[in-house]
Amino acid sequence: MLPKYSTLLFSIGAFLYAGTAGADDPVTPVIPGVVPGGVVVELIKDGFDGTEGPIGLADGSLLFTETKANKIVHIGPDDKVSTFLEKTNGANGLALTPDERIIAVQTQDTQVGFIYPAKQKQVLAKDYQGVKFQRPNDLVRANDGAIYFTDSGTRPTKENPDPEPSRAGVYYISPIGDLKRLATDIERPNGIQLSKDEKTLYVANTAGEHVLAYDIGSDGSILNRRNFAKLAGWKADEDGAWSSGADGLALDDEGRLYVASNAGIEIFDAQGQALGVIPLPKKPQNLAFAGKDKHVLYVVGRGAAYKLPLLARGITGRAK
Repeated sequence: MLPKYSTLLFSIGAFLYAGTAGADDPVTPVIPGVVPGGVVVELIKDGFDGTEGPIGLADGSLLFTETKANKIVHIGPDDKVSTFLEKTNGANGLALTPDERIIAVQTQDTQVGFIYPAKQKQVLAKDYQGVKFQRPNDLVRANDGAIYFTDSGTRPTKENPDPEPSRAGVYYISPIGDLKRLATDIERPNGIQLSKDEKTLYVANTAGEHVLAYDIGSDGSILNRRNFAKLAGWKADEDGAWSSGADGLALDDEGRLYVASNAGIEIFDAQGQALGVIPLPKKPQNLAFAGKDKHVLYVVGRGAAYKLPLLARGITGRAK
């Protein structure tokens, strides 16, 4: 929690910052402890070819994936945008080790593994019991080196109206490299995150009305599935199909959960109670804390990258 004096200065700064907003620029509502009212959601850049997987680096900068463009983008603390890595095998979600090696779920030759540095590339999981993954989507790394990741499976699209049957699931790679499938009963698992104490696993179900939560066993298994947070983004699309659009997840230092959904950035307390929604010009796909002292929330989605300063801060030592 910021000292009261710092919070006051932040609120004044946010008020002045909001004064530069245009008529169509989104601004935040008041969400106590998270953000003052009227803070502008700032566009960094638009026109990216796919936007996913943001993670914060120790120097305050941010990485995210241009999945379709097959590269990773770097955003500096000064908002300078540059290419960090090319030929990423369609990297989507990213995770970071303490020595800043990058692990990615990869969507071209579907697999999970280290992609950076180049000399340390390593495949951690390429299939489950001989069957290839379909759409590895997101992942989170635990402090002990274990990895949880989602495979969102298949779904009909205009380009592929009759895909192979979906095998959506949640998977676990133990610290010694053993692969387990933990869940097959989530229609479209997407974003995944660990609670601050790493005793709870959160999973965003894009096709469902709730973010799900599970208790984590001593062997990495999950149990006690429950509906953790009811999403305001739950609605029917133009084809009449219902979806929350739940995608990327992030946590702040107070255990609040931030969810990219059809509604914008939905924020919930540690008990799953809704605190508010931050609107964005485009539907968000993923988000992460970065910047000095991790008080900046970066959001990517539909080809755009945004940022906004918060009263809340990310968890020290975490990439999201």
